[in-house]
Amino acid sequence: MKTYMANPATVERKWFLVDASNMPLGRLATQVADMLTGKNKTIYTPHVDTGDFVVVINAEKVILTGKKLENKVHRYHTGYIGGLKEVGYDTLMRENPCKVIELAVKGMLPKTTQGRKQFTRLHVYKGAEHKQQAQNPQIVTLKGVIE
Repeated sequence: MKTYMANPATVERKWFLVDASNMPLGRLATQVADMLTGKNKTIYTPHVDTGDFVVVINAEKVILTGKKLENKVHRYHTGYIGGLKEVGYDTLMRENPCKVIELAVKGMLPKTTQGRKQFTRLHVYKGAEHKQQAQNPQIVTLKGVIE
């Protein structure tokens, strides 16, 4: 019996549409990261990028459980001396909720050139409207929606 190894020429990429309404941030990010890396497919091969395109809508309706909204902080450095900046997640959710989902998903992807390429296939939108209607994305219901 031979082991199947995918190669870049045989990978078929699909488009998926995910609604982030009433989803905890971590559960949403893990499932989206699995779709971007291709781990949800039977042809998954670690050294080949077998992932799909993912469109996330309703980013402002994602849920941060516990006291993360008040206590969690995003830190980044500008590159200049003394350039460490901090932004609270309450501010991020109010001003740029798409960034919150992008940061969570990016942290779950590999820190390699393959991971950076996979991240480019993620499209996050604040409302229910998106620009990928022409690709006819398939609607996916994820596990973990809080009612």
